[in-house]
Amino acid sequence: MATPGEEEDVMARYRSPLVSRYASAEMAYNFSERKKFGTWRRLWLYLAQAEKSLGLSITDEQIREMEANLDNIDFKMAAEEERKLRHDVMAHVHTFAHCCPKAAAIIHLGATSCYVGDNTDLIVLRDGFNLLLPKLARVISRLADFAEKYADMPALGFTHYQPAQLTTVGKRCCLWIQDLCMDLQNLERARDDLRFRGVKGTTGTQASFLQLFEGDHSKVEELDRLVTAKAGFKRAYMVTGQTYSRKVDIGVLAVLASLGASIHKICTDIRLLANLKEIEEPFEKDQIGSSAMPYKRNPMRSERCCSLARHLMTLVMDPLQTAAVQWFERTLDDSANRRVCLAEAFLTADIILSTLQNVSEGLVVYPKVIERRIHQELPFMATENIIMAMVKAGGNRQDCHEKIRVLSQQAAAVVKQEGGDNDFIARVRADPYFSPIHKQLESLLDPSSFTGRAPQQVAKFLKEEVRLALIPYENEMGGKIELAL
Repeated sequence: MATPGEEEDVMARYRSPLVSRYASAEMAYNFSERKKFGTWRRLWLYLAQAEKSLGLSITDEQIREMEANLDNIDFKMAAEEERKLRHDVMAHVHTFAHCCPKAAAIIHLGATSCYVGDNTDLIVLRDGFNLLLPKLARVISRLADFAEKYADMPALGFTHYQPAQLTTVGKRCCLWIQDLCMDLQNLERARDDLRFRGVKGTTGTQASFLQLFEGDHSKVEELDRLVTAKAGFKRAYMVTGQTYSRKVDIGVLAVLASLGASIHKICTDIRLLANLKEIEEPFEKDQIGSSAMPYKRNPMRSERCCSLARHLMTLVMDPLQTAAVQWFERTLDDSANRRVCLAEAFLTADIILSTLQNVSEGLVVYPKVIERRIHQELPFMATENIIMAMVKAGGNRQDCHEKIRVLSQQAAAVVKQEGGDNDFIARVRADPYFSPIHKQLESLLDPSSFTGRAPQQVAKFLKEEVRLALIPYENEMGGKIELAL
């Protein structure tokens, strides 16, 4: 537990809210110093094991010593070494060697800094995707349950944010789900496309390893293959400079930026629906919406998602520009930038997925408000049905059209100029001209007759696309999210 002085020191330093306020412990650990430097040591172990198996003079005792000290990291010593050497990798080589005196001579044998740096980044990116994918699947699953529940409930559709033909609450939700299913596929593909940098040497030529194995190309190739397999990758990039191509980072952040766009759109829709009082995100019993206006129920979770999604969408610009200026085999102006943008992209994606899961598990629907809004607009939408019914009853299409034009403009004036309710149907009922269809008006105004195949589309989409996409994540989709803040 921190002492008062230590607590004061912590509060006097900037801490990224991505970690201190929002992100999950798992994702924060994935980008932590402990994960990073622990992975460096494992990579040095893999290299030594593979080199030994291919005939280099490395003993079992040296391997056992390295294995016993993988997590025995003296971070204070490493920091002191880095201040002295101005080189983070060599600082940790010396720190590892200090607790592995027998293995000191063979740690990092033939390798360059990017052997541990870039390969660790690829491991962390892969593991980051493995943390995000089940979270995304859970969000899709929760929204699919919601869409199924409200598949048949008519709701006013909007185009240009103007009243349009009816849809259903569930069908609108399926628009959100479809975008997220695309993101699920994109994240899976980006993860599966990742390769290992492998054992490539200072400029990617493997010259140091060729020298170690006295010109035996087959052993160098086997070394690359063995270390790649030990790190859990099926393939390594066949050619690299000193680093793996920074275009890889573009692909990674592009799919996360795309996920950010999807979530921003979903949460914007929820915010607009909250304003219409049709659907709201969960709101706790003691939650305060405004310090000045006690009645307010601000959609703060959706607003948080939109706020952070904007940040996520901008981060892809960093690797785009970094890849563009990597001169020849590499320059070091990528390093500081990547320390920030890669971690922040995954941390931000993690946060907005957890928040959206919380929202999707507690969405509140207000059917009476939705129904009232439909009845305000449906009379105008029903005019075509009324015309068709009148023609079938023997009326003239043009005469009917003119009658409806006049009555609808009168009703519109009541709504817009007097602030009254839409009385178009009452005017139709009062007009003797429409007496042949007066008994049909109720059925002609049934909202479910205006939703087309929306319920059927929901059922088919959820069964044939969504549920199938979620099968790989069935064991990881349980548990509700309770947000601390």
